Amino acid sequence: MPAASSYLSIANMFFSDKEVKLIKEHNNIFVPVEDSSVASKDETSKKPETVSISSFTFPSYEDQFGELTIDDCQIKADLFFGDSWYVLGNGVGIYNGSAIPGYGRTILIAGHNNTYFNGLKHAKEGQIVKIRTNYGNYTYEITGMKITDNEDRSAYDLDKNEENLIMYTCYPFDTLGLTDLRAFIYAKYVSGPMIDKNS
Repeated sequence: MPAASSYLSIANMFFSDKEVKLIKEHNNIFVPVEDSSVASKDETSKKPETVSISSFTFPSYEDQFGELTIDDCQIKADLFFGDSWYVLGNGVGIYNGSAIPGYGRTILIAGHNNTYFNGLKHAKEGQIVKIRTNYGNYTYEITGMKITDNEDRSAYDLDKNEENLIMYTCYPFDTLGLTDLRAFIYAKYVSGPMIDKNS
């Protein structure tokens, strides 16, 4: 029966009068927030603005709630909450055990090495990562890169009480399929509203 079920599924696809959906649709809650004017040097030293957690729709698993751009790496990808196969087939995704931008913790974002995160092979210190969400816009500055084994849990710290961004993908960059190595690109917080979790 297991062998026959594959053939029956294919036959049903061609001979059934039902519409077949091969790709499910995701919930898109991303409504871009307008960028405020560029801050002066004096303003950048001030405490970042805050946004109330009750003032925006918190993403559910597999919701698209933003976009990630690295101009120097020619990366522009839809940003999802979660990192399922579906998510990574449609963009880049925040690992469910990490934080969202503005939460003051580690943001761990995955993407495929031969699609949305292929441009990370051009990542260099000082390049700017922009994340636009449905509640605010964020910038991070790349500080370094590390190539390590896929089992190396020391490559990230999800308990860090500091806003930081880590993007990761399979390595080498142009290899098809899963590999035993991962490339981690680290970035420090530069700007964007902090989420007030008590409001």
